[in-house]
Amino acid sequence: MTRWAIEQVTSPDQIDAVLAIEEASFTNPWTRVMYLAELENPGVSFCFTASDPAGRAVGFCSLWRVLDELHINNIAVLPDVRRSGVATALLNYVLAYGATLGARRATLEVRRSNEAARLLYERFGFTVAGVRRAYYTKPVEDALVLWRDDLPRADRGS
Repeated sequence: MTRWAIEQVTSPDQIDAVLAIEEASFTNPWTRVMYLAELENPGVSFCFTASDPAGRAVGFCSLWRVLDELHINNIAVLPDVRRSGVATALLNYVLAYGATLGARRATLEVRRSNEAARLLYERFGFTVAGVRRAYYTKPVEDALVLWRDDLPRADRGS
């Protein structure tokens, strides 16, 4: 089994790797300016990369912590390494990390048609709580709003 090294993005020079994954994964990717703005909000905005044993960033997850909630903004994996456990490793990491920050719940939006992502989120205990009509562009599509309650707390180990 491959081990993925997870690292927090803390400086502008790390954004190129995130942008490469973003552009390979989304039809309407976030921009460098958007990620630079995220870096200006420590304690609220977080981004983590997953790297392969050779040190190549192959996936990332960006999120916000707002009070006791995590909002997962983007999670993506390079096409050539999808379905190899990268997204699972990232989600395990960010949910546990968020719990150490006091987060008790997590939310995200997913394209209605993205069955692979929906199945991944279901395995992590996320359930559909609503729909955002025409939320996505390129192409226009509804988003399913997913929530997970009861994130594991660091002080109880579950």
